[in-house]
Amino acid sequence: MSRPVVVLPACTTMIEGYVFDAVGRKYATAIAEIAECQPLLVPVGPGISDVASVLDVADAILLTGSVSNVAPEHYGDEAPILPDALDPFRDALTLPLIRAAVERKTPLFAICRGFQELNVALGGSLHQAVHDVNGHKDHRPRFELPLDEMYGPVHTVALRGKLRDWVGSDRLLVNSLHSQGIARLADALKPEAFAEDGLVEAARGPDDAAFCLGVQWHPEWGVKSNPVSASLFRRFGAAARGVAAS
Repeated sequence: MSRPVVVLPACTTMIEGYVFDAVGRKYATAIAEIAECQPLLVPVGPGISDVASVLDVADAILLTGSVSNVAPEHYGDEAPILPDALDPFRDALTLPLIRAAVERKTPLFAICRGFQELNVALGGSLHQAVHDVNGHKDHRPRFELPLDEMYGPVHTVALRGKLRDWVGSDRLLVNSLHSQGIARLADALKPEAFAEDGLVEAARGPDDAAFCLGVQWHPEWGVKSNPVSASLFRRFGAAARGVAAS
């Protein structure tokens, strides 16, 4: 029996002067080995990706993290703080894809940048630099550290709603690494995790969706050794197969 297909929109990446479409292998590995689905990378760029065609083959969608930011033109009138950190081609695919996927009730798991895209696509807004917002802590990654340390747990989040039920605890230690963050949560999303400074770190979509969850942290990193992260990917995989998670 063939596995369900999980679509992963790519990012624009420059390698030795050439433009590539890329997705971190850690995301595809989590989909293949934990969710037990077939990852399918979708390129970005002018005229390359058609939302209807993508949805026709997608049993589910994973929106990955990225070094790029969602352009502020999609949620307000601010000028971008870091113009060179934008990926307009990814925005052009993911934002309409999210809206169509939510309408179709296609299972959707959104991680880090993906969570921010989910919020923006549904009408929410972002802080471009959380660390510059009064009352919020500095959530940025420490790039000087080895990867295992940089992606290690950094703070706890308080859980509520279905996410709390799925995790089986009121609190969770997470590896949250980001500079942008949720400013105004979209009306269609329910907040289900909060950082110690009050920042929304997870939200869930409509109750009638098979799976629609966005998290600001990185459950794909070290997923095999993290029971909570693995359980989220297994639940997502079950939704892609059209069955109820155990």
